[in-house]
Amino acid sequence: MIDLYTWGTPNGRKVSILLEELELPYQVKPIDITAGDQKTPEFLAISPNGRIPAIVDHDTGVRMMESGAIMLYLAKKAGGKLVPSDETGYWQMMEWLMWQMGGLGPMAGQTHHFVRFNPGKAPYAEERYLNEAKRLYGVLDTALSERDYVAGDYSIADIAIWPWISRFEWQTIDLNQYPNVKGWYNRIAGRPAVQKGYHIPHFVSDVPVPT
Repeated sequence: MIDLYTWGTPNGRKVSILLEELELPYQVKPIDITAGDQKTPEFLAISPNGRIPAIVDHDTGVRMMESGAIMLYLAKKAGGKLVPSDETGYWQMMEWLMWQMGGLGPMAGQTHHFVRFNPGKAPYAEERYLNEAKRLYGVLDTALSERDYVAGDYSIADIAIWPWISRFEWQTIDLNQYPNVKGWYNRIAGRPAVQKGYHIPHFVSDVPVPT
């Protein structure tokens, strides 16, 4: 059994969706980041950085923080499922996983902070992060013009990216301007595991559907 410490954020949903796709048994330990649960000594003992998600694997005794590392661990635990077996595909998956963690996630997160939650307070920051988010959407759209998924077949890289794109409304992004991203987004949104994992640890709203 795996304990999943999480909340309804893109990073949290990356891992809950993956657990559903891999069909690994897990139990949810909600960490309400709006109430400061991430700052408790008990949680910090598992996730020293004080961020969700985190896991405890009772089969192995492994405790892990950082969503990307957790995803790689879980895919390996499941026998390499959702990780390309060929060398080229593996590294293509890895580069897009790193792209999400080093680019899309941080930049979209800053877009949420300035554009959605603090509009008008820092126009320069709003413009900077929104423009960078749009640039990254363009990078993804170009990549998806050649294939259905970022590493050829559906993989953990797609699962890592998708929850950040699911907040396109928060980012004031019109997915119609990125038709390849829109098609990819809808393909993934329709997967049963995605629908289920999106609502962990609890239902907040339906999965956003672009018009």
